[in-house]
Amino acid sequence: MDNFSKSLDSFLKNKFIRYGLPFILLVVGGSFGLREFSQIRYDYRKVKFISPEELKKQGIEMKPRGSITIETEYKKLLEQVNLEDYKNKRIPRPPGFED
Repeated sequence: MDNFSKSLDSFLKNKFIRYGLPFILLVVGGSFGLREFSQIRYDYRKVKFISPEELKKQGIEMKPRGSITIETEYKKLLEQVNLEDYKNKRIPRPPGFED
């Protein structure tokens, strides 16, 4: 029994057993754990695609694809804002912050 305790003490004093093995187990176990947790996100994701016909039955009207583009939205903004009569106004500076 005394021989067993001495061999166990020398085994536990080994630096790899004391520091390396727990680190490797943590890295490998963490990788498996993260895989399981990230898989849950995809397993329980509730994505249901609804066809345009089903939307029309429910009373929702959709615009046709391609009718809204960046160019059309830019033209709408230009109609709302007059850039020709624009004046750049400076705000008053706080005391002590002079140019």
